[in-house]
Amino acid sequence: MIAARVAATELRRLTSGTLRSAAVLALIVIPSLYSGLYLFANEDPYGRLGEVPAALVVEDQGARTAASAGEPARTVLYGDDVAKRLVDGDGGFGWVETTKADAEAGVRSGRFDSALVIGPEFSRDLVSPGRFEPRQASLRLITNDANNYMVATIAGQIVGEVRDSVAQEVGTEAATRFLSGFRLVHQDLRRGLKGVRRLSNGTGRLLDGLRTAERGTATLRAGAREAASGAGRLSSGVDRLAAGSSRLSSGAGRLSAGLGTLAGRTRSLPSQTNRLASGAREVAAGNREVASIGRDAASAARGLANRVDRAGRVLRRQLQALVADGVLTPGVAADLAAVLDLAGQPVRDAAAAVTGASRKLDRLSRGSGQVAAGATALARATPALVRGIGTARSGAARLASGAATARSGVATLASGARSLSAGNQRLANGSERLARGSVRLRRGGAKVDRGVDELTTQLRKGLKKIPDPDRRTAEATARTIGDPVRVADDQLASAGSYGAGLAPFFMSLAAWIGAYVLFLLVRPLSSRSLAAAAPAWQTVLGGWLPAAVIGLAQMAVMFVIVNVALDISAADALGTVGLLALASAAFVALLQAFNVWLGAVGQFLGLVLMLVQLVTAGGTFPWQTVPEPLQALHRILPMSYAVEGLRQTLYGGDAAVLARDLAVLLGAFVVGILATVYAAYRQRVWTPARLHPELVL
Repeated sequence: MIAARVAATELRRLTSGTLRSAAVLALIVIPSLYSGLYLFANEDPYGRLGEVPAALVVEDQGARTAASAGEPARTVLYGDDVAKRLVDGDGGFGWVETTKADAEAGVRSGRFDSALVIGPEFSRDLVSPGRFEPRQASLRLITNDANNYMVATIAGQIVGEVRDSVAQEVGTEAATRFLSGFRLVHQDLRRGLKGVRRLSNGTGRLLDGLRTAERGTATLRAGAREAASGAGRLSSGVDRLAAGSSRLSSGAGRLSAGLGTLAGRTRSLPSQTNRLASGAREVAAGNREVASIGRDAASAARGLANRVDRAGRVLRRQLQALVADGVLTPGVAADLAAVLDLAGQPVRDAAAAVTGASRKLDRLSRGSGQVAAGATALARATPALVRGIGTARSGAARLASGAATARSGVATLASGARSLSAGNQRLANGSERLARGSVRLRRGGAKVDRGVDELTTQLRKGLKKIPDPDRRTAEATARTIGDPVRVADDQLASAGSYGAGLAPFFMSLAAWIGAYVLFLLVRPLSSRSLAAAAPAWQTVLGGWLPAAVIGLAQMAVMFVIVNVALDISAADALGTVGLLALASAAFVALLQAFNVWLGAVGQFLGLVLMLVQLVTAGGTFPWQTVPEPLQALHRILPMSYAVEGLRQTLYGGDAAVLARDLAVLLGAFVVGILATVYAAYRQRVWTPARLHPELVL
């Protein structure tokens, strides 16, 4: 076959001498050197961060936590805790404790790649929320991109982890105090609920007592109204008695004056017998009238005294009922009874005096009748008449004195009766207000009772809503609040190390570089085969096969070095080898087409495409992060699919993705071969440009 003979001829040419053989060997090793050195240098950079010097400045002065929820106050030094974790190796870098001035000078000079400053208020700021004076604590990170940009980025990540760790610790402590406060509130609320239950029982008894008081005040109001009415009637009767006693006193005075005149004129009694008889009859008639008035006054006085006694008995029964109902005390009832007795006694005394005066007037009336009867015999018994007149005068004087006394007693009785009436009216008014107040008090007591019941119900509901976790649950809850999110690292495919993560990119790039350098020695097309008018496709395969064979050797050596020397194991070794072989074959076909079509310009274009694919293949950062024009190139350039396919074979990814990548690389191979075949078909005709090219490398 022509293609095989052409390829064999080219391989013999390349290995015909020691120097040429060494050159071929160098071409085989170049991809391994490139990928091996890069992967070896980047095998585990994060694991060697401890070799990176970093300054640590601790100025924290500590703080006292606030005592709350049964937790005593204590002294904390969060800055020292952070420093201990960093120095013990949790901080990644090789941390060195120093002063602030030395740290800043060291970062500026490059002696330290970064510095972390923990200020004097660090602990005080962290505990400030416990005093409701919240201040955000801060860590100062000093970096210098002139030392190394990546160090600044990594330092920011480390400080972020330190911040998260401190936030978790402080948050857990705060949550613990918070939950302890809940527990104390729950306990206090339970005790408060017991007290409200006792209050509810007391308000129930209070409401029963208020109902009883309401009934008692209603009874008191009715009795007071009756007493006020009786006292009014008593006052009216006493006023009429006072008027009668006044008339009695006035009549007795006139009688006494008349008898005095009679006594003075008895000296001329013999000469005035006839006139005396007539006067005696007038006196007898007046005495009868006075006696009648006296009897009326005595009857009125006795009736008034009887009414006062009946009113006293009624009021005593009412007072006893009020004492029995608990409205009045026995002492107050006794005082009221004593006042009543004191007010009634003058009435009884006046009634007795008026009765006595009435009897005397009756005797006077009878005596005046006798005087009238004996007026005729007066002349014969003048001495006896004079003595009788003197006796009558003396009796009239006593009657006037008794009537005056009766009038004074009745006036006192009238004043007492008016006072009693006014007092009873005030008592009635007071009992009315007391009754209305007791109704309002009973309604208010009912509202209080309902309010206490509602308070009890709401406290029960509130008690159910307030958590009361046990110590273990509270601690677990506090830890969860302090660190609420746990990231579960569920890797569908794992690279295993940082170097292994970069292996697909560097191996693909090495495959392109290896294919590129091959055409520095290998001729893309055989001029002899073209001159012999051999089929174009055989001529193309004859030029592609030597480069493909050397490329396959490149991939084999690179795979062995990466797998064995660098210990980057492939999840699918055969798949990795096959993908590398296909990628190399496709890259060789494309670079052959560039060289055949464009010559030296095509060789330069291969270098340009390597640089373009270096940034578009998505080997380090996701390809979506590059600008939009480069994203379009990512979708059409073959190295992108070589990188993606190697990720599937090295880490154990998706077979469907791998199949797509293989199909794209196979398509790139076919496109490269077909383009070269077409160029070879055209180059069977020699032109001046081919004989004398403008640019030769």
